[in-house]
Amino acid sequence: NGAVCIQPCSPPFHGETSFVCENRKWQMFTDACASLDVQSLFQHCTSCLAVAVASFSFCSLIFSNLFSSLQRISERELVPSSGGHVTDLSCIIPDILSSPAIPGNIADIVELLRKISLLLSENVNRGKMQSYSRIANHILNSSIISNWAFVRDRNASSILLDSVNLFAGKLLLRNGSESIQEHFISTKGYSIHKNTSGKSFDFSMASNNTGNITGHMVIPEEELLKLPKTSKAISVAFPTLGAIIETSRLDPGFVNGMVVSVSLPEELQHILLTFEKVNKLENVKAQCVAWHSAERRWDSRACTVKSDNISSVVCICRHHRRTFKSFSILMSPAMLRNAVLDYITRVGLGLSIFSLVLCLIIETVVWHHVTKTEITYMRHFCLVNIATSLLIADVLFILAAVVHNTALNYQLCVAATFFLHFFYLALFFWMFTLGLLILYGLLLIFFKITRSVLIATAFSIGYGCPLVISILTVAITEPKNAYLRSGACWLNWYETKALLAFVVPALSIVVVNVVVVVVVMVKTGRSSVGEGCKSQDLSNMIRISKNVALLTPLLGLTWGFGLATIIDSHSLAFHVTFALLNAFQGFFILLFGTLLDRKTREALRMNCLSSKRRCSLAK
Repeated sequence: NGAVCIQPCSPPFHGETSFVCENRKWQMFTDACASLDVQSLFQHCTSCLAVAVASFSFCSLIFSNLFSSLQRISERELVPSSGGHVTDLSCIIPDILSSPAIPGNIADIVELLRKISLLLSENVNRGKMQSYSRIANHILNSSIISNWAFVRDRNASSILLDSVNLFAGKLLLRNGSESIQEHFISTKGYSIHKNTSGKSFDFSMASNNTGNITGHMVIPEEELLKLPKTSKAISVAFPTLGAIIETSRLDPGFVNGMVVSVSLPEELQHILLTFEKVNKLENVKAQCVAWHSAERRWDSRACTVKSDNISSVVCICRHHRRTFKSFSILMSPAMLRNAVLDYITRVGLGLSIFSLVLCLIIETVVWHHVTKTEITYMRHFCLVNIATSLLIADVLFILAAVVHNTALNYQLCVAATFFLHFFYLALFFWMFTLGLLILYGLLLIFFKITRSVLIATAFSIGYGCPLVISILTVAITEPKNAYLRSGACWLNWYETKALLAFVVPALSIVVVNVVVVVVVMVKTGRSSVGEGCKSQDLSNMIRISKNVALLTPLLGLTWGFGLATIIDSHSLAFHVTFALLNAFQGFFILLFGTLLDRKTREALRMNCLSSKRRCSLAK
């Protein structure tokens, strides 16, 4: 596995194909076989240009490998010596359109378009833009999207996007507007000024064989008022580029609409975009994103979702000429929005909050009866703090769901996420403290620690560690505007991996507490000397099972099922199991931590009896 094999291409193709060994089979990795000869493409320009020799030498320079030196050539040297200018690219189109859109040719055409954008983007008239669009359209065809997966340069789709944006941004407008339409790329431009009531761009294009999708971009009137003079706005729509980007990248979601690029004056920063969904799915959320040109990835920080329904999404996006110029929507099938999960979560949280309040009331009533020894005192002390942390976390979870739209109140969302992170960590660290207390009671029988030391240690672990982790997380990620994830008041994952500040401590504590349960099983499973009968074995099994059942919710072992949802994020069964176990955790703590505890039940019974006596005496 992992071995690489390289083979030369069969004539008439030139280049090579690489294969990688996976599961004892050779799989194609990259395909650089090409039939185009970009060096000789411009030889056919002789009929279009009056100075054939000069044009050929000029074009050869373009495609020379010494591109770094080419950048230093002045514009005067790029013009043919006899004064002819390259005003149209149509002379190279027949050769390109007749070539198969195989991975090697795709790579060559992307490189061709990149160099044209860098060297021939002055005075881009309608003819130039039409020719450029026809070349790009050839490799944007929906029928050859799968070929992009084998292009050697994994950034080829990003290079193509940047090249088109650069070239289209130089488009000259005739009579204040321009519109150039191909099947898989559409360019529109308008003159804009501050007295314009608001400018919109409408696109309707074929994304696949099933039909057209639409896109709509609006420059708000309040943005146009910022313009000091008449300017131009250019927009380019790509119905298939999103799918092409997916084939060579490992983004968490799939693009579910057209990609719309915008070239605007620096004064204009905010735009409104409406995307029709390609796949109109009910059970997934949409995410508005912008393409980060420097980092070559989708970035959710530049956009927010204004509205989302089954057929379309409205986004408010921040335009930046150097960073954010292209926009679309992501939809992740891993983000299950199943009605069953929603129902379980709502019912479970409601019951959990009620159970935790009841648990704290019972603990208050029986406190003096059940805390007579150091161990029982600390056990109930940990139980109260576990219940309190989970109760506050559940309430904050509901609050965070209410203010989930970060655009409405960003600071409130940050505050909710910080305290939600803190109290969920506190829940786990108090469970960890309880686990350590159990080990102390089982293994260090003759080693005594005073109550004050136990309480101080428990508070340091239970609240001190979560506070340090929470503060460090927000201090490191918030200055980068990457503390929150898009569309939810919770820790970011894709940009800064801030979620690891919760996942790593939580899963580590679950692992430690699993060890604690194993120790308890071993200790309680030992039969007394001379008592090896079947009835004793059965009694041991029952006792072990009871201990495991009691400790599982109190030590947070149910959170270990979260690993199953990571391993198979598409499995509804894993998500339902995880939701059932954790949404009802407050109820389980009440049941196994309080109601099934023998001393607590006796204390409650005694309290009830004493209450009846007091009532009788009062009568």
